[in-house]
Order: sequence, then structure tokens, then C-alpha cells
Amino acid sequence: MLDYDKEAERYDASRGGEPRAAAAARAVLGLLPDGTRSLLDVACGTGIVTRRLAAGRDALTVTGVDLAPAMVRHAAARMPGAVVLADGRRLPFRGGRFDAVSSVWLLHLVPTAEDVRTVVGECARVLRPGGVYVTTVDKAAAHNVGSDIDAVMAARPRRPARDAADLVESYALEHGLLPAGGARFTGHGQGRSPRRTVADLRRGWFVTLPPGEALADGFAARLAELPDQDRPRADPVFTLRAFRKAA
Repeated sequence: MLDYDKEAERYDASRGGEPRAAAAARAVLGLLPDGTRSLLDVACGTGIVTRRLAAGRDALTVTGVDLAPAMVRHAAARMPGAVVLADGRRLPFRGGRFDAVSSVWLLHLVPTAEDVRTVVGECARVLRPGGVYVTTVDKAAAHNVGSDIDAVMAARPRRPARDAADLVESYALEHGLLPAGGARFTGHGQGRSPRRTVADLRRGWFVTLPPGEALADGFAARLAELPDQDRPRADPVFTLRAFRKAA
């Protein structure tokens, strides 16, 4: 697992920067009902998306939450007074506080299935009746774009997807959240090249391939044999699901 305190300094540049953030924010905002006035962005990271959510609709007040102190510092610089250091499994807000809640690129990182259920439950708890929860699902699958890199990496060990769409929907239903649509958006600048994928391997991006172990080194060697080492392959396309809290 990556250390997101260490990742904070390079996070935006390594993940598509403003174009990717703009695409994500547009997609989230497109799923929010008219009249949404307050939004909680859980796992806001550096605030690069959160800031665009706040600017994207008049009269929308946005609060960001993240667990990593370094991420919170970056987000707070972008949104002074609107960012809180907190765990998505224990949100420090009263029930029904927000008109909408978002969690972009979070659920795939949560350690266990029970933790994912807890995060979804907390998002439901702080959401007012009739409010909408928007989250990304199936993130790992989005990165499989059918490239030669994907062909090499297909044989790696895998763990169950914590953010599989059917699982997330089942957790949402448990907490009174009903399906309310979805959207897709492009992860601009995230198309992988072989050399970049090797670098990701060596810094722990692939959780089942610990850096320095023989298995990871074997995949790195195969990636190094691919052509066009610095040519990015296709960008991933991410999926959002929206859920409305029963009135």
C-alpha cells in the first residue's frame, strides 16, 4: 500500500493533474440534484477535485475530509477552513448534516470489506433524507485498457476488489441508499507507459507485488522488454455510481 503522506507532494502531477480533476468534478456535479447546497467530499486528498466541486456550482458549500495529514495540508491550502483531518469510517459530523456526499477513488483503498461497508454506512449517516451519495466503483478494472502492459500484468496475484459495483450497491442498500444513476469520466494523463509501470511497481503501487521481491522483479523485467517504453497507453475511464437516501 502506498504511503499517502509521502505521495502528497507528487500526487497531482503523477495522476493527470487539473485535466483529470476537472473531468472527475464535472461527472460528480452532474449527478447532484438541483438544490444541493452542502457536499462532503470524503478522502479529498490534495483537494484538487474538491476545489473544483466547490467552484462548479453556485451556492454549493463543500467540506473535505482526509485521513493523511500531508494530504489535508495541501487541501487546506486550496480550501482554507473547509478541510478536516478524519477517518471515513468515523466521520465527525452529525447525522443528516449534508445534502450530498462524494468519495472519489476511495473504496478500492479501504483495507477490508467490512471497512468498506462501514465507510458507506458513515456516508449514509451524514446524508440528509433525499440526499445523494456519489462514489467511484471498479477502479482497478478501469486501468485495464487492453494494452500490452495489461497483458504482462494479467498474471499478477490479485485481491478481491473492495469497490466492486455489486458489492458497493449491496452495502448502500443495507444503509437505505437506493440506486440513482451513474456516469463515466476519463482519467486524463493516467495512461501507463512500460517505464512508468515499472516505477509504480518499485514504489508499491501494486499491493500484491511488494517492491524488491522476486515476483515484482520478474514483472518489471518483462515490462522492460516491451516496445515504446515511454509511450503512454490509453487513459482509463472511471465509473461513478449515485445512490439516493430514502426519505
